[in-house]
Amino acid sequence: MTRRRYEDRPGAARRRVTARALLHPVVTAACLVALYFVAPLNERFTVVTALGLVGCLVLLVLLIGWQARAIERSSHPRLRAIEALAVVVPLFLLLFATTYVVMGNSQDDAFSEPLTRTDALYFTMEVFSTVGFGDITPRSQAARVLTIVQMLGDLLIIGLAARVLVDAVRRGLRRRGGGGMAGS
Repeated sequence: MTRRRYEDRPGAARRRVTARALLHPVVTAACLVALYFVAPLNERFTVVTALGLVGCLVLLVLLIGWQARAIERSSHPRLRAIEALAVVVPLFLLLFATTYVVMGNSQDDAFSEPLTRTDALYFTMEVFSTVGFGDITPRSQAARVLTIVQMLGDLLIIGLAARVLVDAVRRGLRRRGGGGMAGS
């Protein structure tokens, strides 16, 4: 039994498929944010914390690779790619926000002001969006290095991860005979 192509489904069926594809990442992102706000983050920032961050970033790269394979095999590769980005980007940002909270709790002078979880998430989004209001700034060398790592990661997540996922969509569409990038 083969699945019907997205483009061949009636409008109501396409809306249901789209709603399901978008509901999963919204729920996942909400759960990740909730976990971020309830997780015990009173640890000190140490070399082990930094290695944990590196390990999580490696796992994130592996997750992107796994997502790319899932997109290629999906009956709806475009929707699956949107779902993948909607999970990977919040996970990436929350990872840095968590690290900023732990660092801020460990070093009073790491940032220009003490960071609550909301402040750390705000700072993470400020760096990610390149807005740079300047109200929260990294002051210690470790905080500046971490911010540089996030900036580089931001470029990679926007450029490289998006490219990997778009290529996976193309391969998935070719695999199922869908051709170009129009539709889903």
